[in-house]
Amino acid sequence: MTLAEPLLKTGEFGPGDSEWLHLLVGDWQLIADLAQGDLVLWFPEDFQSGDINGRAHGGPALNTGFLGMAHVRPSTAQTVFHRDMVGLRMSSQVQTSAHHCWFDQATQFLDHVDWNAESAMRVVLYPLVRNGRTIAILSLHHGDQSGRMQGRLDTVFRETAREILSMVARGAWPDFSASSETSRGNPRVSDGVIRLDAEGRVTFASPNAVSVYRRLGFPEALTGRSLADLTRDLLPIAEKADETLPLVLTGRMPWRGEVGTDRGSVTFRAVPLRRQTRRGEERFGALLLCRDVTELRRRELELMTKDATIREIHHRVKNNLQTVSALLRLQARRMTSREGKQGLEQAMRRVATIAMVHEALSQGLTQSVDFDELINRQFHLAAEVASPGQAVSTSMTGEFGKLPSELATPLALIINEIVANAVEHGLEGNSGTVSLDGRREEAESGPELIVTIGDDGVGMGDSYIEESGVSSYRPPSQGEGLGMQIVRTLVASELKGSIVWKPRAGGGTEVVITAKIPEGAAERS
Repeated sequence: MTLAEPLLKTGEFGPGDSEWLHLLVGDWQLIADLAQGDLVLWFPEDFQSGDINGRAHGGPALNTGFLGMAHVRPSTAQTVFHRDMVGLRMSSQVQTSAHHCWFDQATQFLDHVDWNAESAMRVVLYPLVRNGRTIAILSLHHGDQSGRMQGRLDTVFRETAREILSMVARGAWPDFSASSETSRGNPRVSDGVIRLDAEGRVTFASPNAVSVYRRLGFPEALTGRSLADLTRDLLPIAEKADETLPLVLTGRMPWRGEVGTDRGSVTFRAVPLRRQTRRGEERFGALLLCRDVTELRRRELELMTKDATIREIHHRVKNNLQTVSALLRLQARRMTSREGKQGLEQAMRRVATIAMVHEALSQGLTQSVDFDELINRQFHLAAEVASPGQAVSTSMTGEFGKLPSELATPLALIINEIVANAVEHGLEGNSGTVSLDGRREEAESGPELIVTIGDDGVGMGDSYIEESGVSSYRPPSQGEGLGMQIVRTLVASELKGSIVWKPRAGGGTEVVITAKIPEGAAERS
């Protein structure tokens, strides 16, 4: 059962309710870590719409139970549930209080609950109210902590958790305007916690938060200081000011930010804290999470530098291959022997094909290429180069998708050779059509790429030739050119596949190549 399914079944929830619950579940690890307890989202097993017991909004039917819809464990304390609570029923000891929580829209506190063979625990039930209607129940679970000393850190964490849970119960958190950025380095409770008052002054800083600021170059105490002012003083003079950063560092907006100095980089996340007053929701402070991401950003920079270096290498290899191709072209023009000239032109075409693959690799961050775009140009070019004076048309169908470079380079060479062979020997100087089709299929041994190249030329009679695997490689037969030797070798050794020459329906020849797609290769674009 999905999170939104019970809401859709009731037909009684307003716009944004389902989206808000998804936002809550996507961000409630923050609450679990602060509260140092498990959180479970509950919904009635049997929901009744309309008037129930004189109440205008719907809710759980009489004597019905509740089902767990989502569950999160804290990363700052031991869990009280060793089972996943999703899909399980609420303990019978808690159901009566859950009904009161739903209809009275009031928080319920329960001590020493023996939850279905789990250890005894404290349970707090919060009604999730939006637009005057209860849409679900959120429960917070703590284990027995009677023998544990509560320090200042635990006290602030739990107090902040209660304040955020109070906002959750009113539907005031999470905020739809909050940043949903998922970039690496987003701060967590364990990274560093700072409490701010309404003016943005520090009232509490966890040890990890103090350490973060020491690494930035601020060795003094944070408490009582304006966080925005002291952070701005740490930035390099030439640093361009981020206009949103003061709003984050004062806790006025639920946004995220990052600062970088010569000493390191730190990411921030602000959670404005509000309470209900006669004037409405008023901000009285903020929770600020901070994280030292110096090493993370350094590694990302190294990866970006490596990516740029790899792209530059591909670019230079492409340039060198194009130079070789140009030299072969110049040499071919000087040749007086027709056979020697053709050999140099074929070598030039093969080098140019490899250069096109490196050109495609030099333009992206991944070591894969959009083979449809690459082969579309190469396919038409190969037919034109091999058919001077002939009226040869081309037809390309199917979809190859993105292929890794170790598959794209040999496949492009193979297609180039077969197309040239089809024009030269299949059409034999006559007009005609050469077709190319690519498709992916799932086989027992994994995904495969099926490539079909056909022509409507003179054909090869009733003969049927199949080559498959390295073990089937044989010396070239009499009269077989270098191109077919290259094709057989690449299919067997590089593609780990097979190739079949057979008569084409309607006349001509058809070549079918089957190639294994490497595990982890890019999917179809």
